[in-house]
Amino acid sequence: MNYKLISRIFALILVLEAIFMLPAIVIAACFDPLNVTLSFLISMGITLGGAGLFALFSIKAKKGFYAKEGLVCVSLSWILMGLFGALPFFLSGAIPNYVNALFEIVSGFTTTGASILSEIESLPKSVLYWRSFSHWIGGMGVLVFLLAIVPLSGRNDGFTIHLLRAESPGPDVGKLRPRMRQTALILYATYIVLTILDFGFLAAGGLNPFDALCTAFGTAGTGGFAIHNDSLAGFTPYLQNVCSVFMFLFGVNFSCYFLLLLRHFKAVFKDEELRLYILTVVISIAIITINIRNLPGMDSIWDALRHSAFQVTSIISTTGYSTVDFNAWPALSKSILVVLMVTGACAGSTCGGMKCVRILLLFKGMKRNISKMIHPQKVQPIRSGDKVVSEEIMANTNAYLSAYVIILALSCVVISADPGNFSFTTNFTAVVACFNNVGPGLGLVGPMGNYGDFSIVSKLVLILDMLAGRLEIFPILMLIGSGFGLRKKS
Repeated sequence: MNYKLISRIFALILVLEAIFMLPAIVIAACFDPLNVTLSFLISMGITLGGAGLFALFSIKAKKGFYAKEGLVCVSLSWILMGLFGALPFFLSGAIPNYVNALFEIVSGFTTTGASILSEIESLPKSVLYWRSFSHWIGGMGVLVFLLAIVPLSGRNDGFTIHLLRAESPGPDVGKLRPRMRQTALILYATYIVLTILDFGFLAAGGLNPFDALCTAFGTAGTGGFAIHNDSLAGFTPYLQNVCSVFMFLFGVNFSCYFLLLLRHFKAVFKDEELRLYILTVVISIAIITINIRNLPGMDSIWDALRHSAFQVTSIISTTGYSTVDFNAWPALSKSILVVLMVTGACAGSTCGGMKCVRILLLFKGMKRNISKMIHPQKVQPIRSGDKVVSEEIMANTNAYLSAYVIILALSCVVISADPGNFSFTTNFTAVVACFNNVGPGLGLVGPMGNYGDFSIVSKLVLILDMLAGRLEIFPILMLIGSGFGLRKKS
């Protein structure tokens, strides 16, 4: 394990995190009490001090960076970001319990949007900004950002590809262009342009710049931290529709946008994952609209359609914003939303969940296995569009499903032992919502509830679930395996 080179990356990440605190410091200096400004300044100083220590350790770092280093580096980087990123919440007194502060910032960075806070509007503006901005930087990934702006290594040493593959969501990464740094630049350029468009449409609808910016950060990162206690319920129908559209757009694989720019329209239309994503959204909206049309508060079929479209795009994109308390919806509608939590949107987007492409591959793999029972000698490759899916990808997809089920089951068992003795619905959907980076679940953790009543142990388990879900499980498993000496000895 190349610890010195990993330490150099840690130093760069902490420097970036400290720089990211600068806008919050400016906002605090303009709008918040002095102690809040000082808390951000102290947090920035501590973060830079940590970066300095890692930089000292990384002196004379040698080249040699492989998949193992990439997985461990990514998982530890996200943990470090959370440990230092929680300091402004804790030192300012906005969240006086450090574990709660850690839960909140990890939820932000992983774009989960699960909160321990019951009162949001009274928070200092700088804290609200830092909380929302954590979604934006976590949406595409801080290491992808780092790869886009910093030439970390020389050519052909496998450095950038291992980091990008370890952090980027989905089973098939790197299909934009063969050079990973250019891929990172394309991803972030697309991300920034869509965020600016989102901000523009929100501002045009009457939101003040601060609210529009924070909402755009949450929509772009598909995070879901709102700056109002009622989430987006108080927004006008126009603003809610704008958020619905952009939550849907940020659930699309970003490579599709690149192909559209190249005018490869047929390649986009033939994308099986995109077609499944669109079909899932349309069918879910139609069923839920019919199911809730007669509920109190639904003045017309158009109200039902608007709220249905918002919640479907919010949940499948794992954003987690809400316009209504869907806890009160019929069982059919709630069941569909739970399924969408697990499904997620497209690989290569800012969303969580299993991703539509994995659902496709799992169904195709199941179909092939059934067919092989009848024709055991027949060679039956699995295709995605015009391309043959490698057996390695299929094996990784099956391994992901196995790890997903095991982690989900174990987490539910641990959470169920919480002294709060919550209902199964609350415990199960809390794990599903955190593991899939959705945020709100059902029961006490529904859209009008929060995670504040869980014990410290339960919150730590949910923090690990959020990290495992955002990093696609394997980096966290690799870190745990390395910690217990499970790595292969040379």
